[in-house]
Amino acid sequence: MIPGMMKQSPADFARAPSPALLTGRNPVFSLSLLAIGGIILLLGVLLFLLQQRDAKEQRETLITDVLWLEQGLQFQLSSDTEKLQQLTAGTWTASQAASRAAVVMGTNPEIQRIRWYDARGTLVASEPPAGDAAPQGLGETELAFVRKLGRPVFSAPRQLSTGPDRWGIDLVLPIFRDNQFVGALGGVISLDALLANQVPWWLTARYQVSLLDGSGRRIVDKSNVDLDRSGPSYEVPLDPPGHDLSLRIMAYHDATHLARNIIAAAMLLLAASAIAGLWATLRQARRRIASEQALKEEYLFRKAMEDSLNVGLRARDMDGKIIYVNPAFCKMVERPPEQLVGATPPMPYWAPDELERTLEANRATLSGQAPEGGFELRFQRASGERFDALIHEAPLIDASGRQTGWMGSVVDITERKRADERARQEQDKLQHTARLISMGEMASTLAHELNQPLAAIVNYSAGCQEAIKGGMPLAEISDALGKLHAQALRAGQIIRRVHDFVRKREPVLARCAIDDLIRGTVEFFGPDVRRRRMALKVSLPKVPLIAAADRILVEQVIINLLRNGMEAMTQTEPKQRRLDIAAREVDQSIEIAVTDRGRGISPEAAAHLFEPFVTTKIEGMGIGLNICRSIIEFHGGRLWHEDNPGGGTIFRFTLPRAVNAA
Repeated sequence: MIPGMMKQSPADFARAPSPALLTGRNPVFSLSLLAIGGIILLLGVLLFLLQQRDAKEQRETLITDVLWLEQGLQFQLSSDTEKLQQLTAGTWTASQAASRAAVVMGTNPEIQRIRWYDARGTLVASEPPAGDAAPQGLGETELAFVRKLGRPVFSAPRQLSTGPDRWGIDLVLPIFRDNQFVGALGGVISLDALLANQVPWWLTARYQVSLLDGSGRRIVDKSNVDLDRSGPSYEVPLDPPGHDLSLRIMAYHDATHLARNIIAAAMLLLAASAIAGLWATLRQARRRIASEQALKEEYLFRKAMEDSLNVGLRARDMDGKIIYVNPAFCKMVERPPEQLVGATPPMPYWAPDELERTLEANRATLSGQAPEGGFELRFQRASGERFDALIHEAPLIDASGRQTGWMGSVVDITERKRADERARQEQDKLQHTARLISMGEMASTLAHELNQPLAAIVNYSAGCQEAIKGGMPLAEISDALGKLHAQALRAGQIIRRVHDFVRKREPVLARCAIDDLIRGTVEFFGPDVRRRRMALKVSLPKVPLIAAADRILVEQVIINLLRNGMEAMTQTEPKQRRLDIAAREVDQSIEIAVTDRGRGISPEAAAHLFEPFVTTKIEGMGIGLNICRSIIEFHGGRLWHEDNPGGGTIFRFTLPRAVNAA
């Protein structure tokens, strides 16, 4: 648990706002969303109404403009008609008529040509003069129509040429003299020139002006730009020309209001931003409430877990002041949290007689030099009872990665140490018992070993007695006495070795010559090896092997492994019974290997081989290999076994090499 979390209790979490946002039923959010939606809806309605008003105003303007232009064109055609009618009044000579026609065409550019016809419709004169390809008279229908109406008549639009003035209409006026129809005057009016001269520039800046024939085909246009799409348009018939000639104007584009559109777009953008911000705020609030809920659950979970721990937890700041303790620690030292939180060294639970050692461990912890494997101290409960504690210290890191103190776990190991001590004592008893069992099994070997020096002593003493009785000189008897003394020393040495091996004592690590130890141990097995008809081979290096070990305990391991190897070859053919013991130096250790050629160890037995009271022998106790492993691990070495490629098993163990062994 993080110490900073102690600032918030479960009651603080209970007083936190209800997480209504997690269910999406927050009224403030709903009202805000409805308000923003209403603003967007009203803005859309306003834009629609403004668009409709603009469209209406644009159409009204369009109609006004087209009617104004239609009136202008009608006025110009009426003016052209009046000017041509003036040419029908009076009698003119050909030169006079041509001169007056030139004046009319000069002042009215849309009139491209003036022709005179007689009563039969035959072309009499033309200004400018007509070419051979020009029509030489009026049609009978047109002539009859003019004579009958007695007023100007316009023809249908026709294509004049492929040049600039491509389309035009004919204006035919009757000529009467004394109420007698004497002929007709025809004027060719260019529609292209008519639009070019009568449509003002400001109109073409806004519209495309077109004249359409009866089929709706555009025959004449006046425009400043090429339209890539159709805009609003309006069409009116062009009377009195008739013949379904109509005038149409088309706007280049819809009328726009840039400032209004920018404001509307900005309002829409702000509304969208408000919705996005509100939604983001909602999501953030949901995450925050979910985090607070998760934090609450995490806090309660950790609190329940810490309250159920038997391990004491204690947090301190960088100066060593206690900032947090869990219930297990309070129970361990028999003090309430109020007495512990805020305490500084020396702590109330420190044992007075261990004060210096505890202060040294505290300084090492605060300087970051606490052992990684933990350290042991002796603390004192409020009742005065002492207990042993195993302490592990670790840096306390906050959310920003900065160290704010130290977190320590405290475990009461008093009972465990007592149990370890009892187990050690029991282990010593087992080792002593195993040595007694081994000596019992080696009784015949010891009897044989002692029999030789004792028999020699008897023989030498009897010989000395006979020599003294026979008057042998003392100088000759002295040699026999010396041999008798040597055999007595040998017997005493054997007895001392047996006594050292079987007596109960504390292990002592000292410099131990492994090669001498192996040779001396093998001597015990000489008679037993010969009795079992097997070979025992010793392989030792020429350089002495010096280990830091207890000689008696290592001798017990070697004896146990050799005896196990001999018993494993009971069913092996006599000629194949071979027991090897070898020693060598490996890195900074000495490795001893005992190899037999027995029946081997099955995988099932190998899995539990070193466990206590597990044995593969019928009369075995199952403590030998377990004791051997305990002895080797006590020395800091390792004991293991391997399958012998030639059949049987290899047991290996290592011992640390003595310092300055070379």
